[in-house]
Amino acid sequence: MAGKIVNGVNVDALAETIEAIKKDPEIAAFKFRVKNTWRNGTQNHATIQGFYGAKEEHPDRKARLDYDIDEPPVLMGEDKGPNPVEFLLVGLSGCITTAFVANAAARGIVIHSLEAELEGDLDIRGFLDLDKDVPPGYKEIRFRFTIDADATEEELQELAQYARDHSPVASTIMRATPVTVSLAGR
Repeated sequence: MAGKIVNGVNVDALAETIEAIKKDPEIAAFKFRVKNTWRNGTQNHATIQGFYGAKEEHPDRKARLDYDIDEPPVLMGEDKGPNPVEFLLVGLSGCITTAFVANAAARGIVIHSLEAELEGDLDIRGFLDLDKDVPPGYKEIRFRFTIDADATEEELQELAQYARDHSPVASTIMRATPVTVSLAGR
């Protein structure tokens, strides 16, 4: 599909998608899936293959996506991959960056370069159940963009806030999405 490209985003296709969703909101319903297999110790292997979206099942991506998950040695792992809370930062970085870039494109703002750095504070006493007053998750996550773009500082600040406020990953973290855990076949 040809169209106007800004920052690698087809803004004409983006506008068409938005109009299609306005006419049929069911197009916007997606289900993403991950299969995780424990390997040994703190090692896991996650696989992503299909998803549901735009009113149909998408069983196969161009390539199956595989990720190794582990902990560093100080947390009883062998450092064979990022740990789960690092993957959360990866997801957050990609989601807010994507929202920023797509929104800049829709506004006609050209980005020459963009980097994001994230840092999160976590106290493992919560994970180890050593202190009931310490939550097991991040206490704070800081996200900092370094951007070269054809925009004013005010426009970039507005885009950064918009990206945070409309990022599905940031929203999931900030609004405490319910998580259910069950056992298969039990």
